[in-house]
Amino acid sequence: MPYIEDFLSQQEEQEIIEAIRIAERETSGEIRVHIEQKCNMDLYEHALEVFHYLKMDNTKQQNGVLIYVAVDNKGFVIYGDKGINDIVGSDFWNSTRDKIAFQFKNGNFKQGLIDGIQEAGKVLAQYFPWEHGDHNELDNSISKG
Repeated sequence: MPYIEDFLSQQEEQEIIEAIRIAERETSGEIRVHIEQKCNMDLYEHALEVFHYLKMDNTKQQNGVLIYVAVDNKGFVIYGDKGINDIVGSDFWNSTRDKIAFQFKNGNFKQGLIDGIQEAGKVLAQYFPWEHGDHNELDNSISKG
């Protein structure tokens, strides 16, 4: 797999950040992407640590979503905060997962993330629609570890 610096070009990163901005126009939910070269522990447990490290658990409605990618592990996790998981079904994230996985299997990492962000935004908007006065609580940039 490519080094983390080569996983996405600067242009691709900007397109992903724009996808986050657009998705968040319809929802009060907050979406972040975090990319690491390698994870030496359980991906889900580490994604939870990253979620807290990025202070994604500090949103007003507890509606943050992290898409965590471990490049060398060829794995990713979608982690949603308590506010989301308290009101949605257990299969809520399956459509987002499937869209990302489909593109990743074909080596289309940028498109996988964009498709996942768009799907997450669409389903978040059903439960957490944007309302007048909502503001962006979290940075939209891609974090790396």
